[in-house]
Amino acid sequence: MDKLSMKVDSSAGGSVFVNGKFCKNPNLTVAEDFFFWGLNVPGNTENRVGSNVTLVNVDKIPGLNTLGISLARLDFAPNGGLNPPHTHPRGTEILVVVEGTLYVGFVTSNPNRLITKVLYPGDVFVFPIGLIHFQFNIAKTNAVAFAGLSSQNPGVITIADAIFGPNPPINPDVLAKAFQLDKDEVEKLQKLFENA
Repeated sequence: MDKLSMKVDSSAGGSVFVNGKFCKNPNLTVAEDFFFWGLNVPGNTENRVGSNVTLVNVDKIPGLNTLGISLARLDFAPNGGLNPPHTHPRGTEILVVVEGTLYVGFVTSNPNRLITKVLYPGDVFVFPIGLIHFQFNIAKTNAVAFAGLSSQNPGVITIADAIFGPNPPINPDVLAKAFQLDKDEVEKLQKLFENA
């Protein structure tokens, strides 16, 4: 553990602050510090993208602090449920499909190349750390997958939300030039994503 990620906080009774979280005195830990209930419960996919991610990270299981892992359940609505293009800046993701059919992929770093695969129950796919990736339900039934991530807090940046929906918004002239779009189109997209 490097000195940058660990510090002692005297206001917390000498607790050690590691990776943004306080480490609990091991003599005071209880089973609930290492437990999460509910990954058997389907997530609500009635939203604009037709998917739901239930993330189990250090915020949900304090015992994950310093262990470098987390888990997620991904639920997809039939006929196009989408986990939109996104990236995890602090973790690699390994995904296993347990129900349905998913079209998945990621984009390599420059030069950009799209790597895709259609996955069925039992299939596994890896999304390398920091690369833009997605999952899309191409079947007429629900789809469910589970993902392991190589970080206690992998973070997520959803690309469209980050580009068109930050607060304050990115100057439309910047986005119009970057995406070679008309400024009016950029402003429409910003309005669409401003409350996303």
